Amino acid sequence: MTEAAHVLVVDDDSRLRDLLRRFLSDNGFRVTVAADAADARQRLGALEFDLIVLDVMMPGESGLDLARALHDSRAIPILMLTAMGEPDDRIAGLESGVDDYLVKPFEPRELLLRLRTILRRARSVPTVSVEEGPASAMVRFGEHIFDIRQTILYRAGRPVRLTEAEAGMLRSFAEAPGETLSRETLAERNGLTGNMRTVDVQITRLRRKLEKDPKFPRFLQTVRGKGYVLRVEG
Repeated sequence: MTEAAHVLVVDDDSRLRDLLRRFLSDNGFRVTVAADAADARQRLGALEFDLIVLDVMMPGESGLDLARALHDSRAIPILMLTAMGEPDDRIAGLESGVDDYLVKPFEPRELLLRLRTILRRARSVPTVSVEEGPASAMVRFGEHIFDIRQTILYRAGRPVRLTEAEAGMLRSFAEAPGETLSRETLAERNGLTGNMRTVDVQITRLRRKLEKDPKFPRFLQTVRGKGYVLRVEG
């Protein structure tokens, strides 16, 4: 999977850039590095990338601002790699549209695992037959199919890009369709500790991908005073 994957590493720490370049290259990635957001924009204008590893605190435009801009204009998965590990920092990262969030210092093998997971989801096959795979592994609602085992969402047979956090949240609902899940339960199952606002952020983002009108959700509904539920009928 990673042989042809081209990763852009954006970090103002030259030592870490070099370490990541060598480590990822040794593990089968093609790697280009950038020292800041402006440098990254130049690279993005000239080359095609499969994934971006992005620092937050950089001179000039921050990693969060760059992630927001790329989320609105380009479908490139982003893993945010930063020393900012407080709950509010993670929430800000998720709200900016990144696919995953890893705090420095990090275990290199964990970084590899996360990158490969992001790539697997981004490179999912372009179409799927509703008859493929065990029925128990597929949850259908409207024109959507969610593959629980692969954590891939399809709409009308085509994959919908989900971040790692969104896919985990949807899996929680798909494993218990029709069952109301509290915010506390969702946070516990998805490792979202500290601030329940993180759950609400993921619900809002999922609704944008599942619902024709996110303000009046048909599938991912709020149960007042109790939590959220995935309605699969229809």
